[in-house]
Amino acid sequence: MPLMAVAFPILPGKTPEWRAWLDELNGPRHQEFVDSRRRAGVHERTFLQPTPMGDLVITTLEGDDPMRSFGQLMNATDAFTQWFIERATAVHGLDPSVPLTASPSELVADSGPVAVPVA
Repeated sequence: MPLMAVAFPILPGKTPEWRAWLDELNGPRHQEFVDSRRRAGVHERTFLQPTPMGDLVITTLEGDDPMRSFGQLMNATDAFTQWFIERATAVHGLDPSVPLTASPSELVADSGPVAVPVA
């Protein structure tokens, strides 16, 4: 299944706010989160990665067309998505009005099966 990964820096001092947002996402708003991703045809996983340069969030989207799904998620107008984008803007400085023209990350290594040449 196609997979895409995106890294978002957390703005300085915003990690506690990010954690509170994720508490809502994994708690009272979890079903809205699941439904949103199901409508977009994608499975999302999110990781927190502390680094010497500051905390990063690494998000993976897996589905038939994760890039299309990402665009759909960023452009949805329902109340949950508006809340989600508001939080993302506050903690990441994300500007969802800037459309992506290419994948935000580049796959550079994959430990999957290697094609064996036929002799």
